[in-house]
Amino acid sequence: MTVKIAEEWLNACSGCEITVLDMGDRLLEILEQVQFVHIPALMDHKYYGQLGDKKHLEIPSADVGIISGGIRNQEHLEVAQAMRDSCDLIIAIGTCATHGGIPALCNSYKNQDILDRYYSTCSTDIPREYPSQGVPELLDRCYALDEKISVDICMPGCPPHPDQVYSSLISLVQGGMPDLSGKSVCDVCPTIRKGKGQVRELRRFLQTPVYEPSEPLDEMRCLLEQGVLCMGPVTKAGCGGDKKIPRCISARVPCRGCYGPVKFDGNPLLDMLNALTSNGIEFEGMDELTSLLRFAGAHNLLQNKGL
Repeated sequence: MTVKIAEEWLNACSGCEITVLDMGDRLLEILEQVQFVHIPALMDHKYYGQLGDKKHLEIPSADVGIISGGIRNQEHLEVAQAMRDSCDLIIAIGTCATHGGIPALCNSYKNQDILDRYYSTCSTDIPREYPSQGVPELLDRCYALDEKISVDICMPGCPPHPDQVYSSLISLVQGGMPDLSGKSVCDVCPTIRKGKGQVRELRRFLQTPVYEPSEPLDEMRCLLEQGVLCMGPVTKAGCGGDKKIPRCISARVPCRGCYGPVKFDGNPLLDMLNALTSNGIEFEGMDELTSLLRFAGAHNLLQNKGL
């Protein structure tokens, strides 16, 4: 039996679509068992018919619907609802879809503030009005998918690793459900940890952490214990794919939280502050805290500051 798949992108950068292509030869294996009936990044299918003569947005019926990106405007909302109506099962792919991602940083500001900043610069005249004709109306903030439609599977990542996408699709084709990690980045990080109380103050990541370029990761000291802010304790694992080793850590760079919170309803900002406090690390000197929610600003975690 061929599994029909529809895919859509909303408020996102198309990185999740690229990770589907990054499966390489495995994508050809998948295509022997599935049929993509709708995927704007790869094939042409008009919302209102190939001639534009339909009056209502239509998404072909599918067994599985994959949606990347959050919901920021009225068009995103309509497409998401059409996908939900047309697909038996919905997968939110990528952290923009599961937790708002980078676009949800806009939730700290009012729409008017954003429009004023975008259209009024030091080198432009103040516009009499902002473009509105043919432009979808902005919603009050950026929403994760599950805030507007029901979602069956959440696959975070910026973007998810191709290994995860492949194994998840294979599981669905075989009639099962994807086995997505419930561990944190720290759980799969091979660096050396000596325990609490190793550092008191955090420093900005402007200096290279201490390590020998030729040494393996399991001989490098934990970056957080070197005083570098690393979101590993509160970030969901998975970015390393089948190899498990976190991608940023493998480059000797601290985790920035792109896979979202370990628990779906977690708050990375509060959880990280708790992790620092429990390890005796002072965080009062941090310049700002919004960056701890840089990938998880939906679900009302980032709110307008009233500026």
